[in-house]
Amino acid sequence: MNKYWIFFLCWITFSASAQNSTNKKAQESFEDAQQYLRQNIYEDGIKYLDEAIKADPKFQLAYIQLGDVYRRLKNYPKAKENYRKAVSSAPTIEPRIYYVLAESELLSGDYANAKANFLLFQQKYTGSDQDFINKTKKYLLDCDFAITAIKTPTKYEPINMGFYVNSANRDYFPALTADGETLIFTRVTNGNEDFFISTKKDKEWQKAQPLSDKINTPNFNEGAQSISPDGKYIFFTGCNRPDGLGRCDIYVSRKEGNDWGKAVNLGKTINSEYWDSQPSISADGNTLYFVSNRPGGIGGYDIWKSNLTEEGKWTDPVNLGPKINTPYDENTPFIHADGKTLYFSSDGWPGFGNKDIFYSRMADNGEFSTPTNLGYPINTYNEEIGLIVSADGSEGLFSANIEGGGFGDLDIYHFKLPEKAKPLPVTYVKGIVRDKETKSLLEANVLVIDLKTNTPVFNDFTSKETGDFLAVMPIGSEYSFNVEADGYLFNSQHFTLNKTNTNEPYQIEILLDKFKVGSDVILKNIFFETNKYELLPPSIVELNILTDLLKKYEHVSIEIQGHTDNVGVAKQNEILSENRAKAVYDYLINNGIDKKRLTFKGYGETKPRYDNTTEEGRQQNRRTEFTIIKI
Repeated sequence: MNKYWIFFLCWITFSASAQNSTNKKAQESFEDAQQYLRQNIYEDGIKYLDEAIKADPKFQLAYIQLGDVYRRLKNYPKAKENYRKAVSSAPTIEPRIYYVLAESELLSGDYANAKANFLLFQQKYTGSDQDFINKTKKYLLDCDFAITAIKTPTKYEPINMGFYVNSANRDYFPALTADGETLIFTRVTNGNEDFFISTKKDKEWQKAQPLSDKINTPNFNEGAQSISPDGKYIFFTGCNRPDGLGRCDIYVSRKEGNDWGKAVNLGKTINSEYWDSQPSISADGNTLYFVSNRPGGIGGYDIWKSNLTEEGKWTDPVNLGPKINTPYDENTPFIHADGKTLYFSSDGWPGFGNKDIFYSRMADNGEFSTPTNLGYPINTYNEEIGLIVSADGSEGLFSANIEGGGFGDLDIYHFKLPEKAKPLPVTYVKGIVRDKETKSLLEANVLVIDLKTNTPVFNDFTSKETGDFLAVMPIGSEYSFNVEADGYLFNSQHFTLNKTNTNEPYQIEILLDKFKVGSDVILKNIFFETNKYELLPPSIVELNILTDLLKKYEHVSIEIQGHTDNVGVAKQNEILSENRAKAVYDYLINNGIDKKRLTFKGYGETKPRYDNTTEEGRQQNRRTEFTIIKI
């Protein structure tokens, strides 16, 4: 829009003398206005233009320039009022007046009139400026979309997050942990952008506090942040910093106990000499989405992504391509915890004229679907940006200036997300890791693997100060869950998350056993077909964890045990269980473990841990485990 603003001021200033007023007072006031407009002193410029029109109500050039000034100030109702007077004040009309009038109508929600004037511009314009021509075609699509969308509004009731979150200052860019209990957002105080944090207690948000002086700085702005679902990592935008590579760069900080570590620039692979901002990190921590105007894009600002390698390095960013990006601008990406649903803002896809919020879902082949507009009145002729969605998919959070509903000029709101716009379902396992005997908190590695894809969805360390973790798991797969700490046996869990189940979040306490004779571990991710003893492929994940453990602690010897339920013939159960134990034994030997450290035995149905009278109990009794027999 700045291009057209500059163009029209120049065009008006040097327009034909026939457009000037013959009224001396009007012309003097008009020329006085130019002195102020050249210095961007708009208030005084408007005053003298109004005087010019008062002296000459047919002064077309003054009406046009008033329209330009109001359009520059984004006061589109006043802009279209003056452009309409320009059209009616003289018998000849420069066709581009129809364009700026139509644009002002579009950006104030007057879609029917906007469409009519864009069509007039198309009909009358004989120039070759392709920007005007292309933008008109795009705006006509917006008009058609908006006229139709307004007829079928979506239920939308935004609710202010309350005075403990919002303030008299600007509060925006919310970020929410997967459990919905921690909110981090940006607030402007004393002209500086900093992060604030609010936590939920007894279902009520507590008074927001500055996040940390390890991240917030007195001299630089911090904003446009993304937090990992567990709240342990924050990726954010920092501009004009001494260690920056461009105007704005992306930084990361990891939570260390109850405080945060020093913010680190992500380096030249992610950041460039251009504008790199608005990061969004995937739930598994392996994909970073962000906005950049670097070369190689499709529009002015595009969404890009980079993946984290096993070596801990970011790959060269890849543009998301024409399925997401347009020749115009895309902003504020948010990848949901499902890893598939991307929400973002764009003024390039058909919408209501300004930036609207869209969503797109990634298919199994990695391609995103054509973006869908969230609809009216979530999107309007105003600019809508910065939407995030709760992990359970029920709510959207965003910042807005809603008349009569806020505490400052920008507040954070939440609303029920329309069913069609909800992400794929996810759940999470949240817990704490302790020493089994002392109950002291432990620093431990928590690894969650999607057994269908053999890819990690969570792999991180708890801190010894807090011992806590939170791992997100999309519904519709099976997951191995392993926790290990130095000097301790690992803990094994298994989660089967069916789409037909509600899959409420899991709250667990992990108690790790130190290495000692008699300590045992149930291997909950060792799988066999019914009545068979060949290891199934998903077993490899946990077998490799056991292999690595035995290689690390070479002084430990174990017995591998097979167990069954009490269904069938006892002797056959004993044979089956022994063959299954031997299958694990063979795998370990084939992967470098000395057989002198290993024994195996099948116990059949003789050592049940659970009730054999229930299907659930019988299923749990069909198990493989190991016991330490020598240190």
